[in-house]
Amino acid sequence: MDTGDRLLTPGEVAALFRVDPKTVTRWAAAGRIGSIRTPGGHRRFRESEVRALLEGEGMLDEVDESIANRPRNAGPATPSGPGPASAGNVGLH
Repeated sequence: MDTGDRLLTPGEVAALFRVDPKTVTRWAAAGRIGSIRTPGGHRRFRESEVRALLEGEGMLDEVDESIANRPRNAGPATPSGPGPASAGNVGLH
């Protein structure tokens, strides 16, 4: 097996993309990145495919759109409507 076919764990891929390992697993489940299952059921990723994605060949749309347009440290998106800040004002008219 040559170095381009080395198999990476979700944690190793996550470190390269600077995302959480669960995000890598979600990308694989959605078909955004190919994965191989070990006999024990764990996901592994071909290093050559990961490197190609990092170099821009088929960059993940999710990375481009959701991260690039979101302010840093914004936290998770919240649903529209009254939130905790306005909850205390309910019924006070």
